[in-house]
Amino acid sequence: MRVISVTRLKEFWLKHPRAEAPLATWYQVVRHASWKTTAEMLQTWTSADIVERLTVFNIGGNDFRLIARVEYQRQEVYIRAVLTHSEYSKEDWKRDTWFQRR
Repeated sequence: MRVISVTRLKEFWLKHPRAEAPLATWYQVVRHASWKTTAEMLQTWTSADIVERLTVFNIGGNDFRLIARVEYQRQEVYIRAVLTHSEYSKEDWKRDTWFQRR
């Protein structure tokens, strides 16, 4: 899978250094994946949740959430946001314009 944009990962782990190792692991797993369906992705990443057309990956033992749009036919993963668990729980991200566009 091609991950777009890795810059969001780096920006997040600069603010939250504990996130670097688990996000780097997520990136390596996804980069080498070739999922064709949501079911295949869930076999690899069993803690992921589907929220409408977005996938929410639980990262670092639920400390962080990575919200992405996975385009299986194109083999691309578009990172929409990386949040702490508490930021995610507030659900403010659902009001952002990028969520509305999905």
